[in-house]
Order: sequence, then structure tokens, then C-alpha cells
Amino acid sequence: MRPYEVIKAKRDGKELTPDAIRAFMDGYVRGDVTDYQMSAMTMAVFFRGMSARELAAWTRAMLESGEVLDLSETPGIKVDKHSTGGVGDKVSLSLAPLAAACGVPVPMISGRGLGHTGGTLDKLESIPGFRVDLSVADYRRLVKTVGACLIGQTATLAPADKKLYALRDVTATVDCIPLIASSIMSKKMAEGIDALVLDVKVGSGAFMKTLDDARTLARTMIGIGREMGKQVVALLTDMDQPLGRTIGNALEVKEAVEMLRGQAPADYTELTLALTAEMLVLGKKAGSIDEARSQLEAAMRSGAAEAKLKEIVAAQGGDPAAIADLSKLPRARTTVAITSVQSGFVTGIDSEAMGLAAMTLGAGREKTSDVIDPGVGFVLDAKVGAAITAGGTLVTAHVNDDRRVPEVIERVRQAYRIGATVPAQRPLVIERLT
Repeated sequence: MRPYEVIKAKRDGKELTPDAIRAFMDGYVRGDVTDYQMSAMTMAVFFRGMSARELAAWTRAMLESGEVLDLSETPGIKVDKHSTGGVGDKVSLSLAPLAAACGVPVPMISGRGLGHTGGTLDKLESIPGFRVDLSVADYRRLVKTVGACLIGQTATLAPADKKLYALRDVTATVDCIPLIASSIMSKKMAEGIDALVLDVKVGSGAFMKTLDDARTLARTMIGIGREMGKQVVALLTDMDQPLGRTIGNALEVKEAVEMLRGQAPADYTELTLALTAEMLVLGKKAGSIDEARSQLEAAMRSGAAEAKLKEIVAAQGGDPAAIADLSKLPRARTTVAITSVQSGFVTGIDSEAMGLAAMTLGAGREKTSDVIDPGVGFVLDAKVGAAITAGGTLVTAHVNDDRRVPEVIERVRQAYRIGATVPAQRPLVIERLT
């Protein structure tokens, strides 16, 4: 079929064959299918959707547009975790060493900050010397010898996705669940994994604002995994307030290390254990979630998890002394207490607004050329449910540029909602899907 015929068939609601999808995607990567033809196709998908068979073929064509890593030399079931993005979400920093310390190989190809959400790669690079630009050969070697490796997407992995994402970004087709799911899963399947745990965020700080949308995205990705012979488990988790108490790159690394020492906030600790326990069960290192959690807690108590993080850091060129002594991480020049103008209880925190406030400080990027300041960010002194008095501290801002402080104070105060009564507690893990 000519590209015109493929586009017309999808526009008219017909199911495309795997051969037609593959030929169309291959032509796009080669340049034979133009950007305007792919734009027409993605808009047709936006309105018509895709069947499970089409979506699996579309994802596979994206996956096979580049190198698909083979980690068969590494014994065991390779398991990764993917989060759809949140504010204060530093789970990968503690999850990878925890899972690896318990014997599950973790090949993790991560991303940078996107919009108001933080990126795992940016957080890792706040550790002095840490490199995320390793070669594929080094990636394979470290997964085998260390048990985990955390790098960025290489030029050879799913190049169709990189090209297509840039196009979707300017053609109003980013927020399309089949295209979101295929983008995520093509990259994850290219890593060489056997199984995947998904953390699908829902709430004010997530890309999926409603439970129905989050559930649909999770089920779509699980279906793609099933079509490709991979085991996938998804947890729908709350992002109606930032996770843990820190927002900002080095601050989040510090909290991740504290989590491995058993000293982190309850919500962050609970979510990390819940996701990592799923990895241990998928990796056949535990027969049940309860058994997995016991192993994880033992790895934290013994120091094995923190030791594994130091090993990962050293193997990727970083300074493990910055993990042993957290004062060696980048720090801001000064701190500013952002106070409440009224008394009551914290009834809500707009996570997206807090993420944007952190960007204003320099903790994120507004455009790809921006340079992140690793030391700046927020420590949340009051989270949802906390009692607060007028003049009491809501947030401590870690600041390097005083000129940004007035705007940041205003953004934070607007992000906090204060009421007269204690709000009902929301579950952290809303739903589990398999």
C-alpha cells in the first residue's frame, strides 16, 4: 500500500495490517514517508484509535526501527520500572539499587525532566561525576556485573520514537493514549527487559489527570506488553501532591539515600517498596509481595541497598563518597522560608504548580538548551493534612538566584490550599492492574 492508502484506510476507521504499519514506519525513518504524511496519520490515530493488533504492530515497528538490546548473557529475569512522570518522584534512585541488591537485574534507560516533572537523568547527574551517556557495551557490562545500570536513550534505540515524538509535539497529538503507550513501550522493550512494572500517576501533578485516563493508559501498555510476550504489572498511584518532601535534583538524591537508610517520608518509602516488591515477584526472587517486602526491608536494614547504590555510582563514574556523606552533594547558597498567610489545615497542594515553581528556581528546563541548577529546589515542611498557623513555614526554598524569590513565593502560596478541616486521606496506591 502507498502511504496515501494507509493514511486513508486509518482515516476511514479500517484496521491496518502489520505489514502496512511496518512499511509506513520504515518509510518514515528512511524519509520516504514525509512529516506531513506522518502528521496526517497521527491525527487519524488520534480520532480513530488503534486496535490491540494495530497497536502491537505499531509499537513493534518503532521498536525495530533501531537496535534491540540483547541481555541474554546476564542471568536472571531482567525487570525495569517506568513512571509516567510526577513531581518529587525520585523512586528510580532508590528502587534500582534495592532491586539489584535483592538479585533482580535492572536495565534502566531513563529520561530527562519533561515540563513540570523531574527527570531521573538530571537527578543522577547531580551526583558529582555520575555519567548517564555510557555506551551500549558498558550498559550491557554493568547490568551483568553490577546488577543495574541507569543511562539515557541512545541514538540507536527506537529512533522512530524520537523522530515521531518531536512531530507530535508540534501537531497537537501528544495527548493520545495509543501514541503515548507505544512511545513508552517501544523504548522499554528496546532495553532488553523481560518484565516491566509501570507506575501510572494520576492527579494534579500527572499527565493523566483522571482515574479513567490513567486506567486506560495502563491497560493499553499492559496489552502491548502481552502482545510482545512480556509480563507487565501497573500500579495507579496518587500524584495530587508531591511525593516525599523534596523537589529538586540534589535534594531528591539526598532523600533517596535516606530512604535506603529507612529515614525517608512514609509516602515515598511505601511507594518505592510497593513498586520494587512487584519487580522481585516478576523476577522470581520472591513468591509473594509480602515475601518481597521482607527481603527489601532486610536489604535496607543490613546496608546492602545503600552499598549497591554506591557500587552503581562508582561504576558510572560518580563519587560514592557523596552517597556516604550527603553534604558533598550540590547545595544552594541560601534558603528562604515560604510561610502561610492563614491558619488551618493543608487540604491540597497543586503538584504541577509546585513543579513549575521549582523550574522558576532553576531546577528544571523551560527549553532543551536550559542548564539545570542541581542544588536548588524545595523541602516541603507541610504536606496535605498538616496543621498550619499564619506565619508558619509551608516550604523551605533552596535558592541561588535571589531575583526569582518573589515569584517563587507567590507560586508556592497559590499552590497550597488551606482549609478549616482535616481533609480525607487519599490512598497512595489506588489500583493494581495486570
